[in-house]
Amino acid sequence: MVSGRKSGKTSAQAFDLVIIGGGMVGAALACALGSTSLRIGLVDANQPPVLVLPELNDFDPRVSALTMASRNFLENVGAWSFISKSRHSPFERMQVWDAGGTGEITFGAAELGQIELGYIVENSVTLAGIYQRIAQLQNIEIIAPRLIANITELRDGKRSVTLQDGAVLSASLIVGADGAQSKVRELSAIEVVEKDYRQRAIVTTVKTELSHHATAWQRFLPSGPLAFLPLRTSEYDDHFCSIVWSLDEAQAEPLLALDDAAFGAALGQAFEYRLGAIQSVAQRHVFPLRQRHAKTYIKAGLALIGDAAHSIHPLAGQGVNLGLLDAAVLAEEIIRALQRGLPLNEPSLLSRYQRRRIANNMLMMQAMTGFKQLFGNRNPALRWLRNSGMSLVNKLGPVKNHLAAQAMGLSGDVPALSRYQSGCATKIR
Repeated sequence: MVSGRKSGKTSAQAFDLVIIGGGMVGAALACALGSTSLRIGLVDANQPPVLVLPELNDFDPRVSALTMASRNFLENVGAWSFISKSRHSPFERMQVWDAGGTGEITFGAAELGQIELGYIVENSVTLAGIYQRIAQLQNIEIIAPRLIANITELRDGKRSVTLQDGAVLSASLIVGADGAQSKVRELSAIEVVEKDYRQRAIVTTVKTELSHHATAWQRFLPSGPLAFLPLRTSEYDDHFCSIVWSLDEAQAEPLLALDDAAFGAALGQAFEYRLGAIQSVAQRHVFPLRQRHAKTYIKAGLALIGDAAHSIHPLAGQGVNLGLLDAAVLAEEIIRALQRGLPLNEPSLLSRYQRRRIANNMLMMQAMTGFKQLFGNRNPALRWLRNSGMSLVNKLGPVKNHLAAQAMGLSGDVPALSRYQSGCATKIR
């Protein structure tokens, strides 16, 4: 079936832009172009989301640490007002320390002239907020739940997408935003460089004895980072955290086999009881950790964004933020092309998008791999050096603030849509 401004299945539909993948990144790209004259088709395998908050203390196990750049982007495309009306947890501080010594760094929003460092938001809340914005836009057609079967390059430089039910969509530009196992990437024969970390991430929600103090906490263990991300209920109870515990495969299975009380005790000990005892543990989920990077983000009339182009270790919480920056840059280049009267499959448009994003994403991926190797090394001399380095950086305000600005997405090539703007949603025609 087709959900959106139109109804009924058609055998062929013409669009200017077709986005495959209606998750946070793909849907946000649609929003970013929702005030243009483009005809946009948004194809997804799932029904469009409707926000239904679960019980008071029952959180979505998948959350994202949205940076200020991501918040700005969502604000500028008109989605943040819907997200902010639902429960979300701003955080003002970040505490990072090494389990193998005394090294510790504290980042504070006030030091950077900000009110917050970022926001912990349940993925279901973010996605529903974006779709509430899409409902206000007349040029976006949601085509869901539908699966793609093939992508064909046409003679006029356009591409067509054939859906599994036989429907055909044509467009000047196809964007693959369909995740780490991207069908668009596969059908387009784009090669991927993949690294298996041989690790698992245990994800769950816990209630802690002490308040999280609007702080994101991260302890670097030899096996991998353990993060406590602050959550806040609709009634402002600040004793809940989403945890992401990265572990070697052999360590993850025994922990998953523990009952809740034993798991909570092991978790509290691994976290040095910074927030007191773990009082309750929600259902646990486990995910394999792999790094993927497409050898190219673009082909004629086609572009990849988000996890379809790259996936990264979660230790810095940058995954969805990098994807939203992809969407903001691609939207900016599309708008630039429209203003110049260029078609969306113009090679220079796609080249500029790739040039602006591929180096930045690779640099972040290399940095995360480096951090993992640095903190996973048990050599006493290296442990002393990293602890001394962390302590030194914590005392050097300008250096620490520069690192924080990078983590917040506020330095380097920041697209206009990811910068603070006094207005609301973009109005570009």
